[in-house]
Amino acid sequence: MAVMQTSVEMPDRERRVAAERTSPAAARTRLRSVDILRGLVMALMALDHTRDFFSDTGFNPRDVTEPALFLTRWISHFCAPTFVLLAGVSAYLYGRSRSAGETSRFLVTRGLFLILIDVTLIKFGWRFDLDSFRLGAGIIFMIGASMMTLAALIWLPRWAITAIALTMIAGHNLLDGVRGEMFGQGAWLWHLLHERGETTLGNGVDVYVLYPLIPWIGVMAAGYALGPVMQLESEARQQFLLMLGAAITLGFVLLRTSTLYGDPAPWTVQDTPLATLLSFLNCEKYPPSLLFLMMTLGPALMLLAAFENVRGMLAGWLTVFGRVPFFFYVVHIYLIHALAVVTAFAMTGEFAATPQIGFGLSAVYLFWLLVLLLLYPLCRWFAGLKQRRSEWWWSYL
Repeated sequence: MAVMQTSVEMPDRERRVAAERTSPAAARTRLRSVDILRGLVMALMALDHTRDFFSDTGFNPRDVTEPALFLTRWISHFCAPTFVLLAGVSAYLYGRSRSAGETSRFLVTRGLFLILIDVTLIKFGWRFDLDSFRLGAGIIFMIGASMMTLAALIWLPRWAITAIALTMIAGHNLLDGVRGEMFGQGAWLWHLLHERGETTLGNGVDVYVLYPLIPWIGVMAAGYALGPVMQLESEARQQFLLMLGAAITLGFVLLRTSTLYGDPAPWTVQDTPLATLLSFLNCEKYPPSLLFLMMTLGPALMLLAAFENVRGMLAGWLTVFGRVPFFFYVVHIYLIHALAVVTAFAMTGEFAATPQIGFGLSAVYLFWLLVLLLLYPLCRWFAGLKQRRSEWWWSYL
């Protein structure tokens, strides 16, 4: 999309937007498919975080010789890439009936809000302590910073946004050999951009960067560039998403097989065929390698196409979760952590802010289902409340 539009083009565009927005069936289908997919990855995220709090901390979730544990962790890999991509799609859908200036301001302020919440409310939820000198740049921090960057990118033509997104996603592994210590006092910036790890900002404030911004900014920009696809007719939209997702997934298989590029560690032949397959799937997430993103986003796009016509109780539950992702995220951390504290107290009679519980995977899955059952009525209530309110600040929640 060009940065400037003529006065003749604007009315045509406005009429198209108005026509789309007055087609309830089409809008509902698009939003429903996005909400179902987003709700699914939120539920899987809750599984991974339940595992964090309740499983044996001595286990390595990337150990290919432990298939059940590995796959429990691996399935959650779809969460961050899918959620960030859909955040980009949502940014486009938000801005299609607004000016670039309005959309840009919203992305900047929403991004700042998310960063503030990440280093305060969410930080406390993870640890239940008030240590203010060790911060963490987690997924919400990354999403907020990516939104602020997208606020600048949306002024560019769509082809330029796409080019930047693909360059970040496909090319960032060329930087794997660069280390923060090479930059001396500027090491913090490289950790923020591309290298997971702890760095010091000064005055005794340490920051652990779990989600370096590159290539996540590219993933969100790719979602924004994909936004117009969601305005296609249902059949054309499904076909495009299915073919694109299949092509990305096939590309993952071919590139991963070659071991030429795309991930810091090549797959290796293991003692069993299953372990070899898991090694093939064992791609790097911090920061996400090209192959990690292809492995997750390809199937996610195919699911987005498939979910347009999905109905039923499970789809309804996932839709509820997907409509209130920020609320779900904050509440689920406090809920899982509180359940862990109560469980540990019941077992030992001692209170611990960060309990160490060594349950097996069966118990982890039971607690995960309990978490989802408890979250559903809360999310349904909040979704209804949000739908009934019209104040501007509700869009930040």
